Amino acid sequence: MYAIIETGGKQYWVKPGQDLQVEKLEAEVGANVELKVLWAASEEGTSADTKADHKNAKVTAQVVKHLRGPKILVFKRRPKKGYERTRGHRQDLTQIKITDITLG
Repeated sequence: MYAIIETGGKQYWVKPGQDLQVEKLEAEVGANVELKVLWAASEEGTSADTKADHKNAKVTAQVVKHLRGPKILVFKRRPKKGYERTRGHRQDLTQIKITDITLG
């Protein structure tokens, strides 16, 4: 089984048993969450990509842990003006494990 899910404004191609880091989800560690399915298919080639069928498809995932991504430096500079600014950013992430994909 395969599926394309959307969470945090990004799309991911997932299969059962896969670990994935996504934008932070408001869920407790160990909780099961249901993700929005854009497309789903089985390995035999039957797909649930029609308008009625993909709404019945479900992807459930278990929250493994919450973490923060790597630090990204943002540097701004204006030439000949003496203006420089350095800022750092770390994104809040959630690691999930895809437990089940059902076509409905």
